[in-house]
Amino acid sequence: MTQEASMATTMLSSIVYAIIILAIGFWGVKLIARLVKEIMERHEADPALTGFLGNLVNALVITFAVIAALNQLGIQTTSLIAIVGAAGLAIGLALKDTLGNFAAGVMILIFKQFKAGDLIEAAGVLGVVETLNIFSTQLKTGDNKTIFVPNGKLIGDNIINYSTKPTRRVDLIIGVSYDADLSHVKSVLEDILSKDSRILEDPAPTIGVLELADNSVNFAVRPWVDAADYWGVYFDLHAGVKTRFDEEGIGIPYPQRDVHLYQKETSKEESS
Repeated sequence: MTQEASMATTMLSSIVYAIIILAIGFWGVKLIARLVKEIMERHEADPALTGFLGNLVNALVITFAVIAALNQLGIQTTSLIAIVGAAGLAIGLALKDTLGNFAAGVMILIFKQFKAGDLIEAAGVLGVVETLNIFSTQLKTGDNKTIFVPNGKLIGDNIINYSTKPTRRVDLIIGVSYDADLSHVKSVLEDILSKDSRILEDPAPTIGVLELADNSVNFAVRPWVDAADYWGVYFDLHAGVKTRFDEEGIGIPYPQRDVHLYQKETSKEESS
């Protein structure tokens, strides 16, 4: 066999092996992705996280398969990897904020601080979570505005999730006049709460004098309700307290200030 024929045979075998490596890689990536999906679904992982991990596994396996195939063809991949790494570093520095949002999105999906449909307050925004994306989270506010909040801001701030617990406490501060009978006021407030079927008996509502303020005696009224009834009870109690206090003659004072005027007496010499 001539040298040219030997080189051709070696090259042909290298190409065949490279094709086999690529075929195994593309076949294996489907198998691995399916296994990852089954494991994630078995553990009831978020669908967005499942899709993200599946895409990440696809990219890694295919990358390794391509590098192995190039090595089989005798192509030195060391310099290629170095070039790709340098380019990746430059891109990473240019897109550090975007990558930070990406990492924050992964953390949110893994630790599940909230999910679609939850009412949250974070990064100065209060709204219902509509979609969880890798780079941002879409919220719908109470006045039907859509706000996209970068995930990095969500992770870097306190997240208040109002939907994780089935019940919420309504916190009201009711001010009455200093002339009011405090025991009468408390009994009236208890009666108002007892007549609202949405207010839970357990835990029991709390009613007590909160402070002696400048213009009023302030009562803390704190009933517990189902989370879905929160705003309805909040609004209705304010209206109900005003109406009932008017019927009972209990005054709700306005801010006021006492002004004392002193008249200085002048002598006859000063007046003349």
